[in-house]
Amino acid sequence: MITLLRAFLSALPMAVRAIRRNKLRASLTIVGITIGIAAVVTVTSLATGARERVQGQISGLGSNALIVFSRSTRASGVRNAAERSRLSELDVQAITREANSVRWAAPFLRSSAQVLFENNNTSTSLIGTRTDYFSIRNWGVSEGALWSPTSETISERVVVIGKLTASTLFGPLDPVGRTIRIGRHTFRVLGVLQEKGPSPFGQSQDEIVAMPASTMRSFILATRPSEVHGIMLSATSEGTTDRAKKQVESILRHRHRIRDGEEDDFRVRSQDEFRAMQETIYGALSALLISIAAVSLVVGGIGVMNIMLVSVTERTREIGIRMAIGAREADILLQFLLESLFLATLGGITGTLVGYGAIFAFATALDWPMELQPASLAMALGVSTAIGLIFGFFPARSAAQMDPVQALGRE
Repeated sequence: MITLLRAFLSALPMAVRAIRRNKLRASLTIVGITIGIAAVVTVTSLATGARERVQGQISGLGSNALIVFSRSTRASGVRNAAERSRLSELDVQAITREANSVRWAAPFLRSSAQVLFENNNTSTSLIGTRTDYFSIRNWGVSEGALWSPTSETISERVVVIGKLTASTLFGPLDPVGRTIRIGRHTFRVLGVLQEKGPSPFGQSQDEIVAMPASTMRSFILATRPSEVHGIMLSATSEGTTDRAKKQVESILRHRHRIRDGEEDDFRVRSQDEFRAMQETIYGALSALLISIAAVSLVVGGIGVMNIMLVSVTERTREIGIRMAIGAREADILLQFLLESLFLATLGGITGTLVGYGAIFAFATALDWPMELQPASLAMALGVSTAIGLIFGFFPARSAAQMDPVQALGRE
């Protein structure tokens, strides 16, 4: 161990001097490693930040939430994409009555429209639902209030609007109590919803106008009397989510007269399923991006090897002299390995700093929860060290295996 330490301390100054003699060449080699490490660090943090952002959006769907979507079915082997939703208000009533693992159930209708206030207008999403929808989604109002059950019963023309819609239409004015126009009809604004951000499906949830489902059916959207586009549900607890899903599926299959072996005309999705789908997507995307970034590291490693091979060729006589005065093969091997390791490690440190700067820039521009994780820092330094050792070994071995007589005879 002491002998190895002495050899290391003896070889280190020579390795540093050799690098300092060829500053331009060393700098170009370091740049190659820097680019690769910065790419890996940035891509890893981007993928982690994107995953955390989407997980937060999925959690924002609500408490123990389940969503029932209508889906097209096959007729004679052909899927009818234009088929209207078979979900209805009666389904919601049946779920509320029969599914003891479901706490809340709220139907919803969706559309989009141009909304006007005086000379201002904006294109926004419309949703018709019940107030339970907002309870399921933990979505309160920042100003004003939601509508009352009476408003749902009499199809009153009242709405609550998203934060961004309020800002676009009303600017500094207080929206509560004012009137907006959608198509030929006017609606009174009761409140402004709390800021929610984008949904897991990429839609802005703050550009929205919500109203009672009965109001939307009467004044906005031509549908069958009780038709709904989907149902938002909340299980009684996190532990009963799977049971609630099975109960809902059983109730809807019975109500829609779907026999065993036939395809459902609906789909029930839980937050856990959304998370699993997103994990699969982001896992594959992360692997692809990291693989692309790893190519940069391999290219940087090849650059290290090429530079070291050139260095060995240029210093053949120096190697011969060292061997002639007693240097062993291990001493020569260690000297050139240290040079390679020094270049790669310096590139790793520089790449980490560049990656940190890129992470900060992306986090600021995209408003993503990105940060340089300690694991990423350790990985960057570990990978750069490994590159120095792996790609520097062949040139170092070539130098160590030179014949001293032939090396001294070269000019």
